[in-house]
Amino acid sequence: MNHHIDPRRAGYASGAFVGGCHLVWSLLVALGWAQALIDFILWMHMVTLPYVVKAFDLTAATTLVIVTAIAGYIFGNVFAGIWNRMHRE
Repeated sequence: MNHHIDPRRAGYASGAFVGGCHLVWSLLVALGWAQALIDFILWMHMVTLPYVVKAFDLTAATTLVIVTAIAGYIFGNVFAGIWNRMHRE
């Protein structure tokens, strides 16, 4: 059985996932639904924190999605490299 992971593909996959999650978050902020979601999540965890979601900022949202996608790519690529080294035949 081949346990090899293509680092480039793993990077693209994790970058797309992490960037996509933050894109969804940015859309929730833009639609005005993010504060209710945060309040619900904290309520479920029985936690009270003074978090307030600010108004949508396109520059901040774009930066968030790009930076997290790049970080996700790097993480996926490094993970695949480590995995491949640990599973050499």
